Amino acid sequence: MAPPQGTRLRPATPDDVPQILAFIRELADYEKMLHEVCADEAMIHEGLFGPDPSAAVIMAEWGGEPAGFALYHGMYSTFMGRRGIYLEDLYVRPELRGRGIGTGLLRALAAEATAEGDGRLDWSCLDWNEPSRRYYRGLGARELSEWIRYRLDGDALQRLARG
Repeated sequence: MAPPQGTRLRPATPDDVPQILAFIRELADYEKMLHEVCADEAMIHEGLFGPDPSAAVIMAEWGGEPAGFALYHGMYSTFMGRRGIYLEDLYVRPELRGRGIGTGLLRALAAEATAEGDGRLDWSCLDWNEPSRRYYRGLGARELSEWIRYRLDGDALQRLARG
């Protein structure tokens, strides 16, 4: 299915790195987490376009201007015994929301997952972000309230690594 009229979806290129970083910062600001962004253009370039890419990006444009992005990577489900896609970031500029751009990005990821034989598309959403949670439920996504996400980083990660 084609993206909404006026929207162009395309794989990111190395020339998109400054815009991708700008979108990451805009998303982090919206999520009240801008202080946690330490990525720079070189890191984003290496992660997306280096010799061993860690992730991929679909760029969305509206009227020829940058509108949003979806950054994702592969994952593996031991229970399903097959791959899936983990959507790390989905962002559409606030003034362009409600035009189907986010749905177009998710539809493109779902199409990629099904074409590759992947079993699922997973992502996280902040618990206070009720507009996004309503939107995801409207698409048919299930909230996995029985799972609690954990993270080790910074000093705690270093301590565990040292034993």
